[in-house]
Amino acid sequence: MSNQSDININETLSLDGGILKKLLEAGLLWLRANQNHVNALNVFPVPDGDTGTNMVLTLQSAYDEIKDMPETNIGIISQAISQGALMGARGNSGVILSQLCRGFARALDHLEVMDAASLIKAFTESKETAYKGVVRPVEGTILTVAKDTAAAAAEMITLDNTVDEILTVILDAAAKSVDNTPNLLPILKQAGVVDSGGKGLYFILEGAAKWLRNEEFQTAPVEVLPIANLADMEETIEPGQDFEVVIDFRPNTQFNLRSYYDELEKIGTSIQVGEGDNLFRMHIHVPTDNRYMPIDYTMTQGIITNVYIENLLDQMGGNQKGGKQAQLEYLPFEPGQIGVVVTSPGFGISQIFTSLGASAVVSGGQTMNPSTEEILSAFKDLPTNQIIILPNNKNIFLAAQAAASMSDKQVAVIPCKTIPQGISAMLRMMPGIDFDLAVEEMTEALDDVETGEITVATRTVEINGVNVEEGQVIALHNGNLIQACPTILDAALHLLGDVDMDERERITFFYGENITQEEVAEVVDAVEQAYPDHELEVHEGGQPHYQFIIAIE
Repeated sequence: MSNQSDININETLSLDGGILKKLLEAGLLWLRANQNHVNALNVFPVPDGDTGTNMVLTLQSAYDEIKDMPETNIGIISQAISQGALMGARGNSGVILSQLCRGFARALDHLEVMDAASLIKAFTESKETAYKGVVRPVEGTILTVAKDTAAAAAEMITLDNTVDEILTVILDAAAKSVDNTPNLLPILKQAGVVDSGGKGLYFILEGAAKWLRNEEFQTAPVEVLPIANLADMEETIEPGQDFEVVIDFRPNTQFNLRSYYDELEKIGTSIQVGEGDNLFRMHIHVPTDNRYMPIDYTMTQGIITNVYIENLLDQMGGNQKGGKQAQLEYLPFEPGQIGVVVTSPGFGISQIFTSLGASAVVSGGQTMNPSTEEILSAFKDLPTNQIIILPNNKNIFLAAQAAASMSDKQVAVIPCKTIPQGISAMLRMMPGIDFDLAVEEMTEALDDVETGEITVATRTVEINGVNVEEGQVIALHNGNLIQACPTILDAALHLLGDVDMDERERITFFYGENITQEEVAEVVDAVEQAYPDHELEVHEGGQPHYQFIIAIE
């Protein structure tokens, strides 16, 4: 985009749809430039610090909806932005951002241009729509920042205010609101951070203001896909491009996506960048002599976690890319039966759900939240009008609700926050069961199981009296951080010690992709000795990041 705005900021406000498109693009650019900062504001030391990524992907979906539209009617453009944001919404922060867009668009409907009065109405409607979209709004979050910004705008803006005066008030209010979030949400103060979603909203507004004020910043957004979408891309092999290189890496704080992309263009072709799992994935085709150059360059930009190199000429000879996930086998689905849609973070867990009768599995979980559109697509073509969704993750629940609201089918979202809860609910799904009874039974089943999680801390912090150092193994019980330990075994035993095991009979371990069979055996043997009267099951879950997900029933 051009860094030069045609708006005279010392004139009164009057913006059409073409300008709104530029403002959205600028907000996307600035949010992307600061998304690592937003991600780093994660409160808990678990690998789910993806607020910035979710907001970027949501806003990019909104921008993609309008980027080729020649329309200048601001009502039409804002409605398209709202639709794009809703379909691309990921995570709770992304869904709330889409609701902010929806309210903004509702206020501008049928308008050709936006003046100061309609801007006040748009901010107010934006805030109110977002609050209504959350069952239990929490202050000290992105919602509060939206509310405070709208209130400040409404207090001072008149038809005579200049664009610069309006920008100053809006940004000052947003900045003060973000800084105040730790005073409203104690856990933010404990962690010594501000709210990540609120900070993301501030960067969007600041980016728009930068463009209006002709301030210098990045020039064009780079298209970034969810990581899962890279695997579905059709490969086009160009002459002279002999190798495919795929690199997973965690960027450093100075990482600049635009510069990274520009340097890769000097090395090869067919460049795609994906985000998810709290990391970036880069895909490129290169000549033989350049096959190691993307690796060397990416090492200067962050920490590489995985590298995949394939000879494309050999692939053309018929070989398949190694390591691709096998196909899930679903039980026969009879037209008219209740369809159950689940989200799953690993292939082994997905197999368990399909064996229990799940009709569709959406890949997703911690750090890889599926979009509203992905959830909706999973069930819209199922030959039934009755659908139940098991999100199995607290950060997917709002996207599942959004998907349900967009369907003409009868859709219920069970408020399950963990994989063990989802499996417990799935066990209540009996053939021929009435829809309302199934929803009631599955909801009741959530209390039948407790959830344990073992992972590695991603930051140093003190939460609820637990001191955690980055790199330590940590144990979570029903989502609460309870202990930092030196080993996986210590964490597993401490976790079970936090549960009233006299009230429980079965322990089920789902082990992830980042733990060895020897480590699994060590933990299982120790648990068998410590709890000889309990049934013990072990399954390959295949989930990333979490060495164990544990169901305690």
